[in-house]
Amino acid sequence: MAQDLVEQLRSFRQRALLGGGEERIAKQHAGGKLTARERLDLLLDRGSFRELDMFVTHRIHDFGLEKQRILGDGVVTGYGTINGRLVYVFAQDFTVFGGTLSEAHAEKICKIMDLAMKNGAPIIGLNDSGGARIQEGVVSLGGYADVFQRNTMASGVIPQISLIMGPCAGGAVYSPAITDFIIMVQKTSYMFVTGPDVVKAVTHEEVTFEELGGALTHASKSGVAHFMAQDEEEAIYIAQRLLSFIPQNNMEDPPYVKPKDDPLREDAILDTIVPDNPNKAYNMKDVICHVVDDGDFLEVHEHWAQNLIVGFARLGGHSVGIVAQQPMVLAGVLDIDASIKGARFVRFCDCFNIPIVTFVDVPGFMPGTAQEHGGIIRNGAKLLYAFCEATVPKVTVITRKAYGGAYVVMSSKHIRGDINLAWPTAEIAVMGPEGAINILYRRELEKAEDPAALRAALVQEYRDKFANPYVAAARGYIDDVIEPHETRPRLINALEMLRNKRDSNPPKKHGNIPL
Repeated sequence: MAQDLVEQLRSFRQRALLGGGEERIAKQHAGGKLTARERLDLLLDRGSFRELDMFVTHRIHDFGLEKQRILGDGVVTGYGTINGRLVYVFAQDFTVFGGTLSEAHAEKICKIMDLAMKNGAPIIGLNDSGGARIQEGVVSLGGYADVFQRNTMASGVIPQISLIMGPCAGGAVYSPAITDFIIMVQKTSYMFVTGPDVVKAVTHEEVTFEELGGALTHASKSGVAHFMAQDEEEAIYIAQRLLSFIPQNNMEDPPYVKPKDDPLREDAILDTIVPDNPNKAYNMKDVICHVVDDGDFLEVHEHWAQNLIVGFARLGGHSVGIVAQQPMVLAGVLDIDASIKGARFVRFCDCFNIPIVTFVDVPGFMPGTAQEHGGIIRNGAKLLYAFCEATVPKVTVITRKAYGGAYVVMSSKHIRGDINLAWPTAEIAVMGPEGAINILYRRELEKAEDPAALRAALVQEYRDKFANPYVAAARGYIDDVIEPHETRPRLINALEMLRNKRDSNPPKKHGNIPL
């Protein structure tokens, strides 16, 4: 082969690797951000990345861009491995035209998404873009639509993870929004449909980029971001850890990791976590961490709707999705945000064959006009729908309260819970003792000489008779009442028994979840 052709190839490659040039790379670093290629080097196993479409350029002949053709056109695409498992990746390069999306840029992303679908492997997108390339007009908008369509078709087929590493604004936000998980970086990434200038012009609100669409805002207020990282390295680590719990596609089981933690381990600390006073809070995360393998729990949506806990762990080396009330926040009540958070997580687990373990301590649904007018009926139904629809193994432990409709919703036996266990502290009833007594004995309390003493006696009588797990167990709604320290081996045993579970829903195009 002629040496000059080889030199030409090497020259082209060197140009492509430089992206927008040394000056723009330096500016990226000065802003506390890595370049697209540096991010991929951190994300993927060393030496595993194979780049595709390195030599693609845009096709614009207007606005002087015909003189600025940069190889790669603002996005690095290809495939590699993470812990030896195949993944497909695209990383937008802000040093090239601000990472803006052109027709060619979109085609590169679509090609890699198509390959991911054909080969059944996760797609990871690293977003850092100024949005649509204005010089291309509607063609760039069409490029976004092509990406959105593929996100939608891939949903529930292959895992999709979005890392927001810089700006992601306007129509660009809807690709990450369709994906399974969004990871944002504090102070260097933001997402919004309309920026602060437009907001000020239309609504006269003064708001900063960070307040409007920063990582903290979306992780704690809107629920758009599932994870919030301190820096880009942590964001990448979260993505790697997340992938360790989930399968390559919807036809596979999650990866098994041989446990170091004894599957038969019993933990006496669990016997003392739930307080004797039923109105006193405790931290449900303590229960989770004492039950799962090595106390390792990857919480999802940690800062949003904190009255419900969701996340991934392992039991006996197998991945599980955890859904649990948090009595320390709003007494673990189900409200609009918690219902949406739980429903989305349950549906992800069901898509990707991840068994669901539910810890229940729920006093009911949140009362009040704000919740009713905000649609607690419609939104609460989402969680109910998700649990009803799920066909993966479902194991439930009632640690304390399970009242009213919330008892039914939280993966009860009535909605195809496979194994439903309760601790002796469980209280399963239509409502709490105080509320029940106010209704059942209203007239007697009104006429009583000492209503407080009568109420206390009646509450205790109701608690002894109904606020326990044995009425439900007598009906078979609870499969067994167990001592708290037995929880870990009982869960692992139940999941092992359910390993080959087969369940299905009626044939249909898709259900109509109450959105």
